[in-house]
Amino acid sequence: MKTRLSYILAMLLMCTGVGGKSFQTLGDCNVTWNTQSKNSSESMPCGGGETGLNVWAENNDILFYFSRSSCFDENNALLKLGRVRLHLSEAHFDKNFRQVLTLQDGTVRLYGSNNTVVTLWVDVFHPVVHVEVRADKPQKATLTYENWRYADYALSGEDAHLCGMKGTKENIYIYPDSVAFDKNQILFYHRNRNDFVFDRTVDCEELQDIKDKLWNPVKNRTFGGLIQGSGLVAGSTGNGRYADTDYRSWSLVSAAPQKKINITITTHVAQTPTLREWRQTLDGIQKRQLASTAADRKASLRWWSEFWQRSYINMYSASDPRAEQIARNYQLFRYMLGCNAYGDTPTKFNGSLFTFDPCYVKGNRRLSPDFRQWGGASMTAQNQRLVYWPMLKSGDWDMMDSQFSYYLRMQRNAELMTESYWGHNGACFTEQIENFGLPVAYSYGMEPRTGLRPRGKQANGYCEYLWDTVMDFCLMMIRTHTYEGRDISPYIPFIESCLTFFDEHYRMLALQRTVQPFDRNKHYIFYPGTAGETYKMATNSSQTIAALTTVLRELLALPDKYLSDTSRSKWQEMLSHMPPLPFRIMEGHKVIAPAQSFERLMNVEINQLYPVFPYDMYGLGRPDLEVARDTWRYGIDQPRWQKNRHESWHQDAIFCARLGLLPEARDLVWRKLQDGRHRFPAFFGPGHDWTPDHNWGGTGMIALQEMLMQNVGDSILLLPCWPKEWDVSFKLHAPQQTTVECVYKNGRVERLVVLPETRRKDVILM
Repeated sequence: MKTRLSYILAMLLMCTGVGGKSFQTLGDCNVTWNTQSKNSSESMPCGGGETGLNVWAENNDILFYFSRSSCFDENNALLKLGRVRLHLSEAHFDKNFRQVLTLQDGTVRLYGSNNTVVTLWVDVFHPVVHVEVRADKPQKATLTYENWRYADYALSGEDAHLCGMKGTKENIYIYPDSVAFDKNQILFYHRNRNDFVFDRTVDCEELQDIKDKLWNPVKNRTFGGLIQGSGLVAGSTGNGRYADTDYRSWSLVSAAPQKKINITITTHVAQTPTLREWRQTLDGIQKRQLASTAADRKASLRWWSEFWQRSYINMYSASDPRAEQIARNYQLFRYMLGCNAYGDTPTKFNGSLFTFDPCYVKGNRRLSPDFRQWGGASMTAQNQRLVYWPMLKSGDWDMMDSQFSYYLRMQRNAELMTESYWGHNGACFTEQIENFGLPVAYSYGMEPRTGLRPRGKQANGYCEYLWDTVMDFCLMMIRTHTYEGRDISPYIPFIESCLTFFDEHYRMLALQRTVQPFDRNKHYIFYPGTAGETYKMATNSSQTIAALTTVLRELLALPDKYLSDTSRSKWQEMLSHMPPLPFRIMEGHKVIAPAQSFERLMNVEINQLYPVFPYDMYGLGRPDLEVARDTWRYGIDQPRWQKNRHESWHQDAIFCARLGLLPEARDLVWRKLQDGRHRFPAFFGPGHDWTPDHNWGGTGMIALQEMLMQNVGDSILLLPCWPKEWDVSFKLHAPQQTTVECVYKNGRVERLVVLPETRRKDVILM
């Protein structure tokens, strides 16, 4: 039963009962290990800004991989910056050892003998890694930089997943880095030698006519850094092997024993005409940070404190121990997202900054630590969107800029491609795209074109005609206005260009078949199309209709300043031509159809429920709820789709939460957010993708948020799909710059704070 919360009831609810066990706090979510790790798969994430570390202790050494979000080589592979090994002469970790991730300050600390404490933290606002050693007894340190890219490394077979040229018959190489002592520090860098992936992609996609106009993010890209430490001097070089990979090493050693050792790794990524310019900027970054470490530390601590105050979900249940684990892993995964808050490129769904040696993921042998499935700079949009959707309700809007900017930089290239292939306007974004906006080469097809496959037609059966996933990001852009109050003027041309593509492209295709651009009801004919990667050669996909309809409606609902009269009329007319969603009868029930018609099945998505999420046309508080529920119960096409519904990008937990299907939602959100199979609980996966699987964690976050709070028009549905036995204290964000803080214990709401107060009347207790 739904109850409109009156003002009097709301005031009563603010009286808090505090009997029984307290909710977990952020400190309860900290991760502590009391033994060393076996290998890199038992590493712990640490990061900030756009730099991530995998930290672990092994055989009395402290090791960490370190990565930045935009280290793309000639092949657009996302390469790690290297691995560091720290050995301390008087610190042993076999007894009284602890390794602790402290979420409050984004810090990892390791404790050893002689009261040794090694603290690792990353500057949120500058690309610098800090390692601080403190001990009661003076000791010597050996700081070793290990690099496995010391010779040409040929990519072949599974290795080629590193880049978008998988399947090519050409020889593809990861080229060596440059590493050397630079006085008493280590200089390391990779400067792209050529534009391999850019050149080959343009050539195989027959876009030579626009090549000189295309923006190229590969050319002259250089990434690397400087390693130095107080009292450390250049030592020796060496060789070794870790996991499956040989490496070379360069060591800095203590000139004399010390109780305090401060180590910094200063990094820099840029496209510069010369290496000298890159080095000059790197030196400037290092000089600045050495003079301002204390101030930088305070600024980073302040950022993490404010980050955790934006939102939270804390849980407890006397009868169900799953509750606290779900909430803890929600917080841990959100922390991992915060480690790439300000990256030049978005947090990657297939491992982000925290991948480790692939032999510990799927038993993938003879692959380097750089390996990840599904590419580095390239993006699979249906996976990637699930990393960013939860940031609206968590209030992490500033972290969405990396994803939005990624698209905005590619807009002109996508428009030029549309003009070249089809002669009309609009930005076409395919499902798998390189960071310069063109389709990933292996999805487009690298075999020579024939008359049966014209220019612009992708040769990948999963991705052909899959152009509508960009609408998720258009919708996120619009909703930063409704949630944050952001001025979204910079995004409007992008959104309009994406809509223009669909308008002009499908009218063009209709006119190639007949003399009319629309069907007899004056509706678009979205053919050939697709519902995700699953329902292929579709006519009027429900995913496409829902995506365009919702984006158009929310674009038109924006204040007048965002649209001219001409634009507003154009988009109103486009909306008037949208076909209705298709339906069908299955097992005697009316259900949403994936498309008006389709010719084959390829994948295991339930695209017919995309009108539930993310496009908000069906669900609790909306018309025809039972049609959507019956779509979940009866509307799928293959029984095998019911297996592993929690893995990777599967949205089933979100669908169930949106539809108020409590038993299913409770089970699926547990399966999403229970401990992963690696030592760090939120290293989910591998599932369909890689480890840590960030679209796995993202869908879990979204589902838990939707169980707690949903938005329907101006209404805020409170606890719409929540088990009575799970006590919860949470703070989440809602449209109209609203925050909702709630304490729910023993089956009732004990505290509710809604800001601004004017929004209290819109809260509906479910």
